[in-house]
Amino acid sequence: MPPTLASLVNHSALKLTVRAGEDHLDVPVRWAHVSELADPVPYMEGGELLLITALKLDAEDREAMRRYVRRLVGAGVVGLGFAVGVNYDETPEPLVDACAQEGLPLLEVPRRTPFLAISKAVSAAIAADQYRAVTAGFAAQRELTKQALGAGPEGVLGALAAQVDGWAALYDASGAVVAAAPEWAGRRAARLTAEVERLRDRPAPASSVVGGPDHEDRVELHSLGTGRRPRAALAVGTAAALGTAERYAVHSAIALLTLTTERSRSLHAAEQRVGTAVLRMLLAGEPDHARAVAGDLYGALLDAPFRMVVAESASGPAGEHLGELAETVESAAARAGEAVLVVPEGERLVVLAADEGAAVAACTAYAAAREAERARPEQGRTDEDGLVVGLSAPTGPTAASAAYKQAEQALSVARRRGRVFVEHEQLAAGSVLPLLADDAVKAFADGLLRALHEHDATGRGDLVASLRAWLSRHGQWDAAAADLGVHRHTLRYRMRRVEEILGRSLDDPDVRMELWLALKATTTE
Repeated sequence: MPPTLASLVNHSALKLTVRAGEDHLDVPVRWAHVSELADPVPYMEGGELLLITALKLDAEDREAMRRYVRRLVGAGVVGLGFAVGVNYDETPEPLVDACAQEGLPLLEVPRRTPFLAISKAVSAAIAADQYRAVTAGFAAQRELTKQALGAGPEGVLGALAAQVDGWAALYDASGAVVAAAPEWAGRRAARLTAEVERLRDRPAPASSVVGGPDHEDRVELHSLGTGRRPRAALAVGTAAALGTAERYAVHSAIALLTLTTERSRSLHAAEQRVGTAVLRMLLAGEPDHARAVAGDLYGALLDAPFRMVVAESASGPAGEHLGELAETVESAAARAGEAVLVVPEGERLVVLAADEGAAVAACTAYAAAREAERARPEQGRTDEDGLVVGLSAPTGPTAASAAYKQAEQALSVARRRGRVFVEHEQLAAGSVLPLLADDAVKAFADGLLRALHEHDATGRGDLVASLRAWLSRHGQWDAAAADLGVHRHTLRYRMRRVEEILGRSLDDPDVRMELWLALKATTTE
């Protein structure tokens, strides 16, 4: 619930006293505004708590106060806060009488309570209310998605009706009721066929608000479909206008039902078969054939810059994540009117989506959510069972094969690093050093440098440190010797001992590269 005058009066830190309008304290407060203007009405939007000290008002003039309060009420101001101890030691009786006569709540503000504290209290309460609404909206979205995956349109309608505390109905393209929840809502929904037909004649997306039969409720009608003409419609009936959380639920239901009505099970299966063929042709370097097979199915997706996503998972809960990822990507694309190619391949999912589009953003957000879940320790979960996603750089149809390899490389790195999601561009922009943390690389480094470490352990020299300094200075004797604090002839002797112990020549650039990487691997956490 949004803040009300009553909640502000009950706020222990504000110490407000009600001087008039006690019967109207349950009114919501949209904002707290300070104004010392003699006529602040032009700057009011309605729903404000106006805070004043009567700096420019003659609060002892009864007629002036009646006119002032009457204008405030006409502008929709819901309450007046008057600070005592500033210009007036007490709240003037003419102001109290005027507020009582007009039914405007008058709150006396003690000197020790700054107006800023009241504004902060109102702002915090509004923010908390909005947060609750958004949180409830996201919870509703998750529940609706779950129902869409498990029970289909009927499940979505049932969950939506519960979320809005009303009823919901689905119509087909002809305006006939396909499903309704609760069951009794079918009869009520059938009386709105004419309104649904009028909505169908408007370009999608379209919506309208109508009074229910005998004005029993308020009904919102929404067209469903991504084409020019809607394929179905959704009706939502409630006793009052929808709040923020209910609005979130309705929008989620529209997206899910649009996806459901656009793709029947058989059509979706056929589309996946076509998508698989199109993907194989792209990977085989045959973009023209891919376009011919796809036709208009994927719009301009195959001609615009796109990204390739490769996701893998083991069986069990992670396999469910793979299905959720596909649903998330397709739902986001449907809401944005984008084309997307989704190809399941056993325990792997391949997605081709427009660069910088909603589908790629949804994929990234979903992976981030799974990453956050993995960071929270839970019993029964292992990293091996997790979802792993790799994303390619932007590319075009002639380089689809390269994009697929990029996505696979990113996925491989994500798996080695215990990550859920890695983007190929991140690898190119980063450093090769984190890759040295691989156990196989460390084992090679330990074996290569073991003889040098054993030599140094006898106290007969410091060959490892000398080798590191010499390599870091690109073989410059004087600079490396200075770093070590030894004479260059001493360093030359140590490097000859390194060659003798390893049986390798430091003149060979490959040897120097391997030794340098080995030194880095043994110091990389």
